[in-house]
Amino acid sequence: MKQFAWMMLLASIPMTGIAQNTWEQPEKKEEVAKVEVVKPNPDQKYLNGAVPEVNGKVVFSKTFEAPGKTAFDIYNILGKFFQDMTHESNQLNSMLVKADTTDYELGASYEEWLVFRKNAISLDRTRLYYVLKAACQNGKVIVEMSHIKYLYEEERTPQRYKAEEWITDKEAVNKKNTKLLPITGKFRRKTIDRKDYLFNKIEELLK
Repeated sequence: MKQFAWMMLLASIPMTGIAQNTWEQPEKKEEVAKVEVVKPNPDQKYLNGAVPEVNGKVVFSKTFEAPGKTAFDIYNILGKFFQDMTHESNQLNSMLVKADTTDYELGASYEEWLVFRKNAISLDRTRLYYVLKAACQNGKVIVEMSHIKYLYEEERTPQRYKAEEWITDKEAVNKKNTKLLPITGKFRRKTIDRKDYLFNKIEELLK
């Protein structure tokens, strides 16, 4: 009788309940496509085209807009900036070489330390030489950084390099244009960083 009662109890369970039992085949989940993570190239901003050449010479040039400012205003602002730079702690034998109030043109020659790496036991640096020029006009100014050269390892075996033979695309970037070369690349990177700092500073001063 007990067995009969148990069989009757099973028969009374709704079929919907049976459909939800644990041995039912689970539904397959749709596969989610995986997105490959691409790491940024730390050398990207320094690759081909980052060091422009004009008639075979390395020249960084930019036109800065200065709405509402006269050529005289811009001349005074940048004249002070060029002069103040010559007294900064990294400067060696830097000087203002042109201050023409007739054409509102400025020129300065800089010799400064460019540091590649510095820690408690070593200092890797070079002397960096360059010229900054500014041609001021009403509402804008054209600034150039040119005549770039280096004096490296002067305490051991002095090595002199010109930008044209040292930091150009051909000399400092690998053939695949994916990374900088070890030695010339560090000069190219730090020179571009210095140029960016100066140009950004000029842009801030003219706002």
